[in-house]
Order: sequence, then structure tokens, then C-alpha cells
Amino acid sequence: MLEIPTIEDVLQAKQTISKFVLRTPLTYYSTLSSLLGANIYVKHENYQKFGSFKIRGGVNLVSSLKSKKWLTITTASSGNHGQSIAYAGQLFGLKTIVAVPKQANPDKVKSIQSLNAQVIFYGDKFDDARQHIENIAKIHAYRYIHPANEPLLISGVATTTIEILEDLPDVDYIIVPIGAGSGASGACIVTKALKPSVQVIGVQSEQSQAAYKSWKTGSIQVSENDTNAEGLSTMTGFELPQSILRNNLKDFILVNDDEIEEAIFLYIQQAHTLAEAAGATSLAGTLKIRHHIKGKNVAIILSGGNITVKQLKEILNKFN
Repeated sequence: MLEIPTIEDVLQAKQTISKFVLRTPLTYYSTLSSLLGANIYVKHENYQKFGSFKIRGGVNLVSSLKSKKWLTITTASSGNHGQSIAYAGQLFGLKTIVAVPKQANPDKVKSIQSLNAQVIFYGDKFDDARQHIENIAKIHAYRYIHPANEPLLISGVATTTIEILEDLPDVDYIIVPIGAGSGASGACIVTKALKPSVQVIGVQSEQSQAAYKSWKTGSIQVSENDTNAEGLSTMTGFELPQSILRNNLKDFILVNDDEIEEAIFLYIQQAHTLAEAAGATSLAGTLKIRHHIKGKNVAIILSGGNITVKQLKEILNKFN
């Protein structure tokens, strides 16, 4: 059994990563607030280094490996997690190998390679790449970094929520995207310890429901994975985040990929900011529950902004 991180672990992570990551802004938007009938604040992890919250977890975990026997670390990613581990590997002098699906976001792949990590393309989906690199890590005795079942990853990304509570102590709701579930489980750990009245709500694509079904049933489930939102693209739930979410997540919302694309456009139109599909999922979910949050203080985590030019053009053409 993997140990669930504590609030003390999160506070330690905050210290560990402070020299290497940015403290991102939590910004109030009157336009979004008028639209949703609530006080809407956006946590801009799209302004983070490498455009994603994932860097927080990668630096926290890999920093703990620098004095140990590991010379090579490996992981699988649809993009942002891979950037995080590659950056941390470069920081702490470890060789890094990242497996990605063949159709991975090319901008994210180039970023990983620019950080001196080796990239292995394998399979059509994230889970194909994940299973492949797990086998390679076993054969060569590399340190495999699981994208979700890592306590130090979760305590690292949980620092996002610490910052939200510091900037908006009277927050009522925190809405967070869920792919593997590290961000949402981190939010649950922090709010449970520091402000239990906060309702953490997760949002996932209905075209990739593994985390939702695992949370709903109380056991790890496998599900079809057809979403275009690469950061949400996983066919299975993962035990560590699910063990946290089962008892602490207030609600779980499903949105379709069209609704996610609409949220990307809404961010451009109303907040003048770029979100990748996974990053916009939390706004798409907030739109679905607007009748529940009227008059409340709502923090929406925009987890990443690494949208390609091609993806952006398609969305602008669709909604303009």
C-alpha cells in the first residue's frame, strides 16, 4: 500500500520546490463571474514553467532521488508530466527517458527533448506507452516514475491548492480537472487539513471515464479512452489518487470534448488566456453546475496551457 501524503508532506514540498517553480496568480474575472453568477477566480497554472502544474510534482519527487543510487529515471506521459520529469532530471543530473504515444502533442515532445531527455514513441494511447516503459524499466532496473501512484508527485502538485487558500481564504469551491487524479487528490489533502468546508469537485471527459468510474464504484476500473484531451487520456484509474478521492472528493462531473473546446474558446474570449483541453475541463465542468454555485467564491484550476497552433486554429474556426 502506498502511503497517502499528509499536509506536512505538502508544506515540505512547498519549501522543496520554491526555488524551481513559479507561484502562479489566482485572478478574479468579472466577465466569467457575470456569466456564471458566482465569484470566479482562475488559478493560472498555464503560466507555470512549461505551461503546466505538473512541474510541481516532478521537481518534488526527483529532488528526493538525487542522492540515491538511481542514475536513470523513466516515465510515461501524454506530454506535461513528461516535461516535468525531464526538467527535474536535468536539474538534478539524472538521465531521463520518457515514453509517449505516437500522436503525442508535438510541442510538448519538442520541449521534453530540449531538456535532454530521451523520448520513446510507442502505441496509439498513453496507456500503451505507459505499459511499454514499465517493462523497459524492469528489464534495466531503472527508477520508473508512475504518473499517479507516487506520494511525492501528489504532495508536490498539492502546493497549487495551498496557494489558492493563501490568496482566497474564503473560497467555497475548488474545481479541478482529473486525468490520473494527482491534482484533485492533492486538493483534497490540503482542504481536508486546512479548510474542510471547501468543496473540491473533479471534472473529466465523458469520453475517458476511468477515474470517474473508479471513484463511483470504489474500485479500480478500466474504461474506453477516446478523448481528444491528451491530459485526461487514460484508460484506467490509479490506486493512490483514488484512495484519496473516494472519501474526500465532493462531486465528479463529466463533460464531453465539445464542451471542453467551448471552454477553451471562452477562456480566450472572456479571460484572454490560453488553455489546453485538459486545462479547460474545469471551466467546462463549472458551467454545468452554475446553478449550484450562485454567489459563491469559486477557484477554477486552469492546469495547463500547452495547446498547439493547429488545435487553436481548429477551435477558433469552430466558434467564430
